[in-house]
Amino acid sequence: MHIYFLQHADYLGPARFADWLTGMGHSHNTCHLYADEAPPRFDNFDALIVLDAPFGLHEGAPPTWLQRERKLIARMLKSGKPLLGVGIGAQLIAEALGAIVSRGTYAERGWQTITLADESPFDLPERFEAFTWHHDVFGLPDEALPLGGSTASPLQGFAWDGGRVVALQCHLEATATSVSVLYDHLAAFDERLAATDGAYLQSRETVIEEPRRFDRLAALLDRVMLDWLRHARRP
Repeated sequence: MHIYFLQHADYLGPARFADWLTGMGHSHNTCHLYADEAPPRFDNFDALIVLDAPFGLHEGAPPTWLQRERKLIARMLKSGKPLLGVGIGAQLIAEALGAIVSRGTYAERGWQTITLADESPFDLPERFEAFTWHHDVFGLPDEALPLGGSTASPLQGFAWDGGRVVALQCHLEATATSVSVLYDHLAAFDERLAATDGAYLQSRETVIEEPRRFDRLAALLDRVMLDWLRHARRP
């Protein structure tokens, strides 16, 4: 399969997504929306991954290219092609499916324990640790099944249309390198996420002090991606 990434900032790249796809024999390319690159033609890819962004969907004037991106996501939902979103990407999918996206009570930055929902379709442990980096939340769209939630965010993702569409608020694709880059650009995010204290805000040192956490995260991403692409190939 050939997968396209939609990227919203130069420092918010595919991270482990790219390595995973290459390792599994899939090709991939990236559309740099922030650099005014036009979204890919619909016939030029088999699946789409929408990455995170350093802005909220309803904060200030939206980028000029966001409307084109929303149209592409709407078309993906109506098609039979697989679609995956993370962070803002997940919020765009939720919004396109009619769910409300709004500011959450708490910002999350760092490692959080996620408890799998009873009805979750994801092949993941009942409790697992994931990297988080967000302040907005979204509701569960109609006919979607929830991933599960953390203490601060009851909904950390969902699957829709039998798993063809996956939205992840948490970042299973994170690596030590990609996380360090996020902290280097912390000031680019909103004031609450950039705050230095809070019940669910962790420092760079806390997040990267145990490298094995990222190894465990890679195993979780492997499960999600294998299941996503397996559903994508259904008749």
